[in-house]
Amino acid sequence: MKTESPSSRSQKHHGQHTGFFSHWSFVIGHCAAAIFFAIGASSAHARVNVTTLPGRDSTQLTIYNSVDLTLVKETRHLTFRKGMNKLEFSWANTLIDPTSVEFRAITHGDKVEVLDASFPPRVTNTLEWRIQSEFAGDVQVEIRYFTSGISWSSDYVANADKQEKLMELAGFVRVNNNSGEDYENAQIRLVVGTVRLVETIVQLASAVLPRPPGAPAPAAPVVFAGRAKGLMEKDAGMVADAAAAKPREVVKEGLSEYFLYTVEGRDTIPTGWSKRLPSFAAADVPVTSYYKFEKERWDGNVMRFYKFKNDKAGKLGTEPLPDGDVKAFRFTTDDKLLSLVGRTNVKYIPIGEEVEMELGNDLEVRVEPKLMAWEKTNLRFNNNGDIDGWTVKETWETEVQNSKDIPIVLDVRRNFSGDWTIETAAKFEKVDANKVKFVTPLKPLEQRKLTYTVTTNFGTAATR
Repeated sequence: MKTESPSSRSQKHHGQHTGFFSHWSFVIGHCAAAIFFAIGASSAHARVNVTTLPGRDSTQLTIYNSVDLTLVKETRHLTFRKGMNKLEFSWANTLIDPTSVEFRAITHGDKVEVLDASFPPRVTNTLEWRIQSEFAGDVQVEIRYFTSGISWSSDYVANADKQEKLMELAGFVRVNNNSGEDYENAQIRLVVGTVRLVETIVQLASAVLPRPPGAPAPAAPVVFAGRAKGLMEKDAGMVADAAAAKPREVVKEGLSEYFLYTVEGRDTIPTGWSKRLPSFAAADVPVTSYYKFEKERWDGNVMRFYKFKNDKAGKLGTEPLPDGDVKAFRFTTDDKLLSLVGRTNVKYIPIGEEVEMELGNDLEVRVEPKLMAWEKTNLRFNNNGDIDGWTVKETWETEVQNSKDIPIVLDVRRNFSGDWTIETAAKFEKVDANKVKFVTPLKPLEQRKLTYTVTTNFGTAATR
């Protein structure tokens, strides 16, 4: 094991405080974590025979966006001497919570005991464990702690076919690391839900989920890439083999709902970087393309929508989908030339829920309402000779046109108020007490007119 004196270490690393760097520091690849193993020192400040450790064997990041906390679990191999050993952990220039740092031996755990942890005098941003070992040799250990500055977001890309009947839907996760520390070869787990207590975070991320007495054991969380993995690793600290695992239900816990996703594979996430990782891809997802017009809501614009369902029939439904941005495209030619349809944001999508994505104004579909006739009748007067009741009859003609080369479905909505009735030969549906809609299929390049008459009674002319 390579050793170096405190003075040579100080000269070697003077002025290079990056990541976990403090008074004792080293660089392993792109990692800046400084953890030292001291053998035979008689006091916290008598640092002799300090040996730098090898890099992390594995790292796991469980990211809780709602409270800006990430639980970091890392494993390393240390060589212990029989008797008293000292281990130092430094977090300079990072957002690590030093009060959350924990240490345990994974192998030979019955022979390795942490006696105490202290903050060494005259050394900043460093804590020291005194460890009594009845075993001499290699021990795999786990160090875990909370850090801030790591967040995640999701986004989706939808590619609809030329007829807008099927689409390819791909999901991605973007991890942003501003914690001050590099995390190499990390397994990434994402938690969806509002976390209220740090104690709940620890329970969720590190142990069996709490449940009412007599309740069955909860199922393992859904894996974001479509594989099921357990909530906790085995004693060796490694991820269980998912090849033979069966898909499970998403876990719900306590007063809040938590959904835990595990991104398949491992990635290096340096500090200051943002990395986009693929999470899933689904082909031949049934999609419905349709258009809405409602002057009061969209100021006379025709809005385009894609609608699909997160279920097995929709070639999805294996896990809930987190909220995120969506970019939608359409293949416009047989050789799959893409055209941007629009961009939107979707909220969290549970299994079985239908999704309606609003993709913006579409200029190829036109709706033009025209007031053709207006008449005020049935005037009523009070004892003072003032008008206190009347009836208004309006005749509207709405011209609709599809300039696309594919058939569409157009939903034209009209809002009324007061005591009203409508007369029309067109098929319509009453949405609520003040709204009707005309759902009209239009062939490619088809133009059509919708005509209706609305009669509204005001004041004493209204039905009591």
